[in-house]
Order: sequence, then C-alpha cells, then structure tokens
Amino acid sequence: MNNTDMSHFLAELADTIESRLPARGGNPETSYIAKLYHKGEDSFLKKIGEEATELVMACKDAKHDRIVAEAADLWFHSMVALAYYGLRPEQVINELARREGVSGLVEKASRKE
Repeated sequence: MNNTDMSHFLAELADTIESRLPARGGNPETSYIAKLYHKGEDSFLKKIGEEATELVMACKDAKHDRIVAEAADLWFHSMVALAYYGLRPEQVINELARREGVSGLVEKASRKE
C-alpha cells in the first residue's frame, strides 16, 4: 500500500467510525463502535489500555503476527477515541510529519507539560 492509499484508507476508516457516533445514529445493537460509544468514554479508554498492554506482551514474546494484530487493535481503538473527541487521523499524521527530522529528545524537551 502506498502513502496515498494508506491516507485514503485511514480517512475512510475514520469516516466509518464517525458514522457510528450516537449523534449520527450509530446503533449499539448492530455496531461494535456504537456499542463502545453507548457505554461511555471509559469503555473505549479501557480498550485502549487493554490493547496497549496486549501489544507490549506480544512484543515481549516476539510474536510477529500477534504484534501486528495487537498494533492494529490499538490503532483502531485510538481512532475510536479520536472520533469521539472530534479529531481525525490526518491530524495525528500531520503531527508526526511536523516532528520528522527532530530529535526525540529535543522534541520532548520542547513540550510544555
């Protein structure tokens, strides 16, 4: 998949996720995403934590197929959170692009936290 295809895929996935928001009529009886939204913010935030932990464990076990699967789960649930907060994956990509060529140590030190 080239960069254009990847960007298009992420945008389409984001559109699908956004269509499941309660304000857009997402049905929790027929949609996993709508069900997460219906259960409330803690529901998908817990999934992000769970998937992050599963990714760490897959990496510790060096199970490549599991690493890919768990990374996909983490990205997906992160996109669910982005949509909930009115954000898009393009914004994340733009932030990563902004950081390109900047030392991670320098970038982290520049943050105002």
